[in-house]
Amino acid sequence: MASGDMIPENRKKKLDSLFEAFSIISEGTYVYLCDMYYDYSRWSKNLVDTFGLPSEYMYSAGSIWEEHIHPEDRAAYHLGIEEVFNGSSQDHDMQYRARNINGEYDYCTCRGVVIEDEFGQPAYFGGAIRNLGEQSHVDALTGLRNQYGFFEDVQEVIKEKTPSRIIVFGIGKLTEINEVYGYHIGNNILQQFGRYLMEQVGRRGGTYRLDGAKFAVITGIQDIESLKDKYEKLRSHFREGLRANGTFVSLEMNAGTLQLKDFNTDDQTVYACLNFAYDESKINRHGDMVEFHENMNDEGKKQIEKLHMIRNSISQKDKGFFLLYQPVIDAETEELIGAEALLRWENSEYGMIPPDIFIPLLEKDPLFPTLGEWILKTALESAGKVHKLLPDFIVNVNLSYAQIEKPDFVDVVRKVLRETQYPPEKLCLEVTERCRLLDVELLRNVMVSLKAGGVKIALDDFGTGFSSVGLLKDLPFDIIKIDRGFVQKIEDDDKERKLVNHFTEVASTFGADVCVEGIETVGMRDILRKYCVHSFQGYYYSRPIPMEKLLSELEKGPKCFAK
Repeated sequence: MASGDMIPENRKKKLDSLFEAFSIISEGTYVYLCDMYYDYSRWSKNLVDTFGLPSEYMYSAGSIWEEHIHPEDRAAYHLGIEEVFNGSSQDHDMQYRARNINGEYDYCTCRGVVIEDEFGQPAYFGGAIRNLGEQSHVDALTGLRNQYGFFEDVQEVIKEKTPSRIIVFGIGKLTEINEVYGYHIGNNILQQFGRYLMEQVGRRGGTYRLDGAKFAVITGIQDIESLKDKYEKLRSHFREGLRANGTFVSLEMNAGTLQLKDFNTDDQTVYACLNFAYDESKINRHGDMVEFHENMNDEGKKQIEKLHMIRNSISQKDKGFFLLYQPVIDAETEELIGAEALLRWENSEYGMIPPDIFIPLLEKDPLFPTLGEWILKTALESAGKVHKLLPDFIVNVNLSYAQIEKPDFVDVVRKVLRETQYPPEKLCLEVTERCRLLDVELLRNVMVSLKAGGVKIALDDFGTGFSSVGLLKDLPFDIIKIDRGFVQKIEDDDKERKLVNHFTEVASTFGADVCVEGIETVGMRDILRKYCVHSFQGYYYSRPIPMEKLLSELEKGPKCFAK
């Protein structure tokens, strides 16, 4: 095999010809074909899109695909491919689980054969993969096209460059309705909601049932004011209530929308943007329709294009992402005791993109857990270098609820700790206020499992949400981090000092240490030292810096950032 060489054009043409021949008889399956001499393959575009592979054309495609195979099935898959390429087997027939672009595992059957050249030597390895997890494009409950159909139609809109507006609607508190009245009532509400939505859209667009209580519409209506007016009429209709199996129920709605007229994007990016707008409607705007980034100054750049490029960076092995580290300082001794790993992204076209622009979008994205694993591994590898100079150094890594809700999240953390040989007790994972969106029992189980292995857990942005004290009461946090917004005026505002003192007393009650963020002056430092504060973070000590800079400073000693 000459896999290190570029495939000649004539061989590539031959590969394409054979691939097209395979494709003609492959209805309902994904086709793959590999030139075994150059280890150069072509795979079906549908498979590439479904599983988030880098391209239809790939060198070492078997190794790339192996990364998507479930860990429990990977050894058998690897052995099967190895036998094909070392000549001990002429065919391949197995079933395994493969991770799709949403981070879920689909059951697949894979069959392939070796095609020999005129000299009896292995020349091509080709076959078909059948995705047993694929479903019909029709939702069985409502009769509408489902989320598979939605993504397919969004792809078509992008491909054909059809100016469109896309809206995601949701029924508020459907879970509570199910708990009070039963699922048969909830299902009937979904059916009536979908039917009414379809009747209102008519022939002006497509109507879809997505996951849970969410629906979507793709329409040619461009005017946002006209759309909001129609939405308010829709809200009024459902607020008046409907009768479901004899039970009268009043409904609240949420909605997010975006106008799609620039087509340098993909369906998953569009959906991430819609979810961002939908969550704004649900959490901060009392159900009013929110247009994606309607009020954000983006310096003339389209946010959706940026997000598309950032998502592509994740697929390209996290290209463009890097970490900076903001020191954590002991409040009493002013010695360095740790650092928080902070994600950044930049490229030649857009420069540096602030994290507050892309993090709220990415953390809802199916790709984020992949990026989260990269962040964790990179941070632990870097922090391992610090331990040679400062053995008690603790690195803090932020989590998103998209990571925590994954069933294998704890296993991923343990795997990365093993791979990096990093001591678990020197890792602190930060949970943000946004994790209140998760089920508390799920969050508790994750935390207990991690803490049992020695990992510390911090509650970030304490005080910024309505549920901070409740979370602290219900969950075993080691550290709470007081948001910088509560200390900016602490030198002049007695109420702010009393509030921060109250926060520190609450934390102490539950046995948690306190870290205060946003320390910018010596006066802030001196006031906060009077309270039960364990550590500081802020520009007074250091801005976020590269790990090389932190290591360089640490050579001066543990008090390298002291003032």
